[in-house]
Amino acid sequence: MTAAESGSIAPASSSAVASEGERVAVVGESVLVVGATSGIARALVDRLAARGCKLILAARDVDEVTRIRSDLRIRYGVDACVEAFDAADLDELGHFVGRCLKHAPDGLDGLVIAHGYMCEQEEAEDDPALARRMLSVNLESAAAILLHVAEHMTASRRGWIAGISSVAGDRGRGSNAIYGASKAGFTALLSGMRARLRPHGVHVLTIKPGFVATPMTAGTLDPDSPMVAAPEKVAGDIDRAIRARRAVLYTPWFWRWIMLVIRVIPEPIFSRLKL
Repeated sequence: MTAAESGSIAPASSSAVASEGERVAVVGESVLVVGATSGIARALVDRLAARGCKLILAARDVDEVTRIRSDLRIRYGVDACVEAFDAADLDELGHFVGRCLKHAPDGLDGLVIAHGYMCEQEEAEDDPALARRMLSVNLESAAAILLHVAEHMTASRRGWIAGISSVAGDRGRGSNAIYGASKAGFTALLSGMRARLRPHGVHVLTIKPGFVATPMTAGTLDPDSPMVAAPEKVAGDIDRAIRARRAVLYTPWFWRWIMLVIRVIPEPIFSRLKL
């Protein structure tokens, strides 16, 4: 499982540490989007481009991300940069971040970590390679990218990081135990790095989508269900949360309360539920 308001906006050049709820500018910022071809990221890229952000789009499918760049140029007049990205090649990720930073000579202002991998629990149990892939892509590669970029932002004492985790990481469920574990780890990492980076002027947003109609969930969700959100809706929520310096975003909003109920169910009862 994997969402512009009016009001005064603080200057992007401000060196003060923004607290949660303080609105900041993203106009003209340099933003790296990792996993730019994912459904949620694609919708979010449109919003960032509409505000004139300088985008660096990274994805494994270079042909698709190149088409996205062409579309952005036509619709928004934004000439984005493109970088190939393979989440499975952990040893290369430091070099990958280095190449991306060269596209932002004045410093990187924002990072969106939107890549991910999910397969059925039964498939992961039958093939350990798929289980390792979920853990590696969703946690190890995301952590490596986050830490490399955090080092850069700490030195410049500015920036924001938005990581797309999932409500699946809030509590382990039998139906997606391995995927949930990978997202639980990413959620914990984002929380810890939020505390670690805040004194250095860097904000970290944890994004927890519920059911979203994306290519990754195609065939497993009914897009007409009221519980399933469109990527554009989720992207709008993320866009506002970035600008408002939110710490944690559940999207759509009702997932905060659904997961609250799920978290407080006693374990002897929860372990018997078919969730």
